[in-house]
Amino acid sequence: MSARTTTPWPLVALFTAGYLAAYLLPTTVGRLDAGLPLSATQAGAIGSVLLLSSASAGFLLASRVDRFGPRRLARAGLLLAVAGYGTAALSTALPLVVAGAVVGGFGSGTATTVAATGIAGRRDPHRVTTTGLLGVSALAGALYLTIPHLGPAHGVPLAAIAVTALLVLPLTGRLPARSAATRTVRPPGPLPYRRSGLLLAAAMLFWSLAQNSLWGVSGRIGLTQAGLGEVTVGAVFAVALGAGLLGVVCAGILGPRLGGALPIGLGTVLIAGCIALSAAASDLTSFATGEIAWNTLYPVVLSYVIGLAASMDRRGRWAVLVGSASSLGTACGPLTGSLLSARAGYPAMGLVLAAGLLLVTVPMTLVARRPRRSQVVEIPLAEIPVVDIPVPETAAVESAAGQVTGADVAGLADLLADSPSAEDPFARLPVVEIPVAGSPLDAVPAPREACGTAGPRHAGAATVASAAEGV
Repeated sequence: MSARTTTPWPLVALFTAGYLAAYLLPTTVGRLDAGLPLSATQAGAIGSVLLLSSASAGFLLASRVDRFGPRRLARAGLLLAVAGYGTAALSTALPLVVAGAVVGGFGSGTATTVAATGIAGRRDPHRVTTTGLLGVSALAGALYLTIPHLGPAHGVPLAAIAVTALLVLPLTGRLPARSAATRTVRPPGPLPYRRSGLLLAAAMLFWSLAQNSLWGVSGRIGLTQAGLGEVTVGAVFAVALGAGLLGVVCAGILGPRLGGALPIGLGTVLIAGCIALSAAASDLTSFATGEIAWNTLYPVVLSYVIGLAASMDRRGRWAVLVGSASSLGTACGPLTGSLLSARAGYPAMGLVLAAGLLLVTVPMTLVARRPRRSQVVEIPLAEIPVVDIPVPETAAVESAAGQVTGADVAGLADLLADSPSAEDPFARLPVVEIPVAGSPLDAVPAPREACGTAGPRHAGAATVASAAEGV
């Protein structure tokens, strides 16, 4: 029961540290635009480079977590995040900021890869995923309330990500050094459900692209189009992420009761409407309504998609690859949103993104509806050859009292001594049948070390006892 209910907190913390950069993307891009000599498109491009580096880590390490070990890989990723984001936060030189964003993004992607692989091996990956989304949503909401009060420097959100990675680093000691030794044996082989997995990964790329095209420019929509201040926009984001917490809690309670098709399909359709509303916002009411409704639905659908990918392969490969495809779409989001909004305006951008979401709803729903058979591991066994044991022609001689003599028992022991040794893998057979003409023994028990106390050892003892009584 404990294995079913225990929450793997190191994985949850690692998940939170890896996803935090994407959740803080609006304030990160907005502060790069305001604090450095960059245009809005250039700031969005830096955000895209950061997330693209994160996605590349997932694609590169998807099948190598077992090789390097979760503990070692998680520590390396968190250290890269601390070094990269810390450098970008403390420097005003544009080359160092970009290099730090690239290094930090790779570290975030490495941490996310280890977390996704570990979550896929759990009994209930959807429950662990929702717990991770709860953690990152709560932390991001608190930071959105805090960052506006820490000054206008561009490095404040980057420093927050670095500090989070540093705080999670000690928890990696509770991760296994080698995942293969701590999980059920899983044979290497091709990816299962290859067609469905590729379709889901491709759909998730465009799904995340649409989400983060709006998310990357949401701050500028609130500041310029809706005419709000930074504190008000931060408060709206905090409330929206708090509503996301409520959505994740509901998703965790419902679990698989609704299946996967309904929350993924219907949720994506509703998200498309929220994106169109938020992009066209011209005041606080419309902006807050669109952002809050959108952020309530987004983590719910994301949790079901991640759980669906994890259920397709217990080794976690599809979970990592689908997550990396999502990160790739997330990486292209800020630049795409900046270009669309600069050329067509925010309302037209919202309509384009909503239409794209409606298109990708169809393949995602089809993959979620497809039934999946349980994966059966077939282990080939070597054929066990029949061992011929020479039997002496002298039959057992009964004593005058009709009992087997001690010499006969000693002869049987000598006979068993000629059988395969305990080091031979074929020696551990339950019972060795020995046809002996005229012998009251129909079977001789296997060597004593071959069987446990509840198996043939007792049966063999009963046989000898019966023979000793003169059966």
